Amino acid sequence: MRDLTDKAQRHPEKAHRPDADSPRKPAWIRVKAPGSPGYARTREIIREHGLSTVCEEAGCPNVGECWSQGHATMMIMGEICTRGCTFCNVATGKPKPLDPFEPARAADAVAKLGLRHVVITSVDRDDLDDGGAEHFVRTIRAIRRKAPDVTIEILTPDFLRCPPSALEAVVAAKPDVFNHNLETVPGLYPEVRPGARYFHSLRLLQRVKELDPTMFTKSGLMVGLGETLAQVRQVMDDMRAADVDFLTVGQYLQPTKKHHAVARFVPPEEFKALETAAYAKGFLMVSATPLTRSSHHAGADFERLRAARQARLGAI
Repeated sequence: MRDLTDKAQRHPEKAHRPDADSPRKPAWIRVKAPGSPGYARTREIIREHGLSTVCEEAGCPNVGECWSQGHATMMIMGEICTRGCTFCNVATGKPKPLDPFEPARAADAVAKLGLRHVVITSVDRDDLDDGGAEHFVRTIRAIRRKAPDVTIEILTPDFLRCPPSALEAVVAAKPDVFNHNLETVPGLYPEVRPGARYFHSLRLLQRVKELDPTMFTKSGLMVGLGETLAQVRQVMDDMRAADVDFLTVGQYLQPTKKHHAVARFVPPEEFKALETAAYAKGFLMVSATPLTRSSHHAGADFERLRAARQARLGAI
């Protein structure tokens, strides 16, 4: 991981933005600083294999908890994203060429960490013709060879400017879970996710199910960006129309004052109401809490997801 403490250097595209103040964090969103022996061991293995993690690059609040258990979400294809989403703490700029040895190093780290379930994500790579699809395929295959019993969850970019073969290749590699986050409601895309297109992302998730109806699909939302609960419920309906199995909903946290402000901190009882509504709409699995993130408790959630599918099939 690069040491980019200068915010202007890390996010040059946001330098022109005025400072945006967010309300004070409530007690329910605060977490302990990392520092356990398990955390140190995970950090050592990640460094030893020259890997990046979204846990660090995106400033995830759950890094202490997850790394203490050896669970790290690996971020392939470098640390520099070609997009400049106003919610995201990953650095923006011109990425380096792909490292052909990265898939093997990721597989070695998965084996050394002793993982049963791994989440692999990436930066957006709009500079590549296939958006990095083949690199995802190589990483999945390398993990299958090195750790055949590990279940694999991928959290992909949107492959917006890529031919259909890019997504088709990733699905053909047979990850156990295909995750692509919608992130927010469509009305906020121009401000929050300007390089993306809501209905393209929705269609991508739907297309995964068309290519492989047995593959679990997953998507996530942040709340507290200025959306209404009615808009969130509409996105849930859109996801279910695309046959998405697993929904995550978490509180947006502002990385710096140059990022999108937190409009409000959503209280835990509203998250519970969203969870209840999502299950009523037919999701197999829902995780909705202030600290929920895409890969938080991903392994345990995957086991519950499989059990929920079996229960539903048995009820038919």
